[in-house]
Amino acid sequence: MIIPTYRPDERFIRTLELLGASTYPIAHIRIINTERRYFEELTEEHSIPASVRSITSVIHITPEEFDHGGTRRMAVEQSDSDYFVMMTQDALPCDGTLIEKLIAPLNLDDGIAVSYARQLPAPGASETEKYIRGFNYPARPVVKSSRDVYTLGVKAYFCSNVCAAYRRTYYDEAGGFVSRTIFNEDMILAAALMKKGYSVSYTAGACVYHSHNYNCRQQFKRNFDLAVSQAEHPEVFAGVSSESEGMRMVRGCIAHLKSVHKPYLIPGFILNCGARFLGFRLGKKYKLIPKGIRRLISSQPLYWA
Repeated sequence: MIIPTYRPDERFIRTLELLGASTYPIAHIRIINTERRYFEELTEEHSIPASVRSITSVIHITPEEFDHGGTRRMAVEQSDSDYFVMMTQDALPCDGTLIEKLIAPLNLDDGIAVSYARQLPAPGASETEKYIRGFNYPARPVVKSSRDVYTLGVKAYFCSNVCAAYRRTYYDEAGGFVSRTIFNEDMILAAALMKKGYSVSYTAGACVYHSHNYNCRQQFKRNFDLAVSQAEHPEVFAGVSSESEGMRMVRGCIAHLKSVHKPYLIPGFILNCGARFLGFRLGKKYKLIPKGIRRLISSQPLYWA
């Protein structure tokens, strides 16, 4: 298990507790933590659960050292496991069978290189966020390969390492996580694996609670970074449309809000979508934007340092 953390809270301790009750044996939990003082503040108040303490190690890095791709790549290089699971600190396993179900496709099919989990809305998720989680993470599992790019577009590469298991030999063959990227390291790797002839499994039976109620400002910055990553990796995203999938989500969510008798949420949702769209458009043209402004409108200002 590899888990990058930054300012983790008591929910992360609960995640570790649930991993300690896993029905599938976990050999090691490697935490890559950004900024030591925040982690130490947490563990002074809430110690690492006894069930995983002996198999858990923590590596502290500075904010300047963190990179979405490079940090994960470094953590994988320190492991010799046949399989590894990437997870984020705010992904809460739904039950102890998470890892067992997540690993199962890798054991059953030699062509599957990565298996990623279903994300359910966390308690307190807004009505729109509940819909978006269901839109991106439906109940039906699917196995995707390079053949699906023609029908699914960018959705074929969709693979979230909020919770995902990888087969190490195929990971190495595809070159691993890119050393430097602002976002989308999981999709970039999924595309590389598909180009090698391997498949990606969306394993809907393996579930975590994970969602965010982003405001317009946060969504703007997130989508700016998302578009920057796509612009920086044309070998993956050039010629593969993502706007059409976004419009399908918008139309579906508006219809959903009407069906649950909450049309008063539609104006706020449309404003949020406008922020997404504007951030994405600017991110695609980031080279035309002065670096100082990029740092102001990005959720990863140190990326531009």
